[in-house]
Amino acid sequence: MHLHTSLRVGGPADLYAIPEDAEDLQKLLSGLGERQMPWLTVGKGYNLLVRDKGISGAIISLERFNRIASVGAALIKAEAGAENLAVVRYAQKIGLGGLGFISGIPGTIGGAIKMNAGAYGEGILEHTEQLTLLRGGEIRDYHMQELDYGYRHLKLADGDIVLAATFKFDERDHQLTEEEIRKDLELRRTKHNVGFPSAGSFFKNPKGQAAWRLIDAAGMRGVTVGGAQVSTVHSNFLINIGNAVAQDFLDLAALVKNAVITTSGVTLEEEVRIVGNV
Repeated sequence: MHLHTSLRVGGPADLYAIPEDAEDLQKLLSGLGERQMPWLTVGKGYNLLVRDKGISGAIISLERFNRIASVGAALIKAEAGAENLAVVRYAQKIGLGGLGFISGIPGTIGGAIKMNAGAYGEGILEHTEQLTLLRGGEIRDYHMQELDYGYRHLKLADGDIVLAATFKFDERDHQLTEEEIRKDLELRRTKHNVGFPSAGSFFKNPKGQAAWRLIDAAGMRGVTVGGAQVSTVHSNFLINIGNAVAQDFLDLAALVKNAVITTSGVTLEEEVRIVGNV
């Protein structure tokens, strides 16, 4: 899995499957069910830390679920594998905006939806009209009022797969959206350009606080375990400075959490999803 994650770490999975469309996915899940093989869906492998012993079962990549289409007045439907910036650009071309804050967030819509990704006090689910889920073998649209979500959080049932999201946009001048995109990308280039493989922000921001400030206050900026390091550019980024293994990141994260609770009394919670055999 080190070939399929942005951190470039992780042991093997039993199977790596790339379904073509929803029908193909349903057939795949049926076959996995007959074999009683567990599975996990991924997009581009951002925000994911796979342990060194790998994953028992199948990894299902939704990378081919990347279609984007206008589905009504100021509504755009994007499949789970569509790149975040591609959705913003699609809307921009037809005079719509409002999701510019996800322009610089690496990864795909499926991952962004599952963690309610956002920036500048906004979350993507606040701009979402409905989600298309594969639940219990059936595909159905769910309005956001039917779902439980909050800061960096979306509660789904076991086995749910996000296939697509329908976003509500505002009418917005093309150039204004361009300025939003440029501002977001430039900000991330200056503050988040850590120069090494990472999974983005490793820890969630505690309410009313910034995780990076707490990590800095604990003296953890630049601390290294094996090939994993707390970035000297942005201390909420844990980076692979060369030949890191997953355990390096797990050990470093534990050191960071312990230091922060000792100095600030705050328990950090991982934003990165940690999966695999212990």
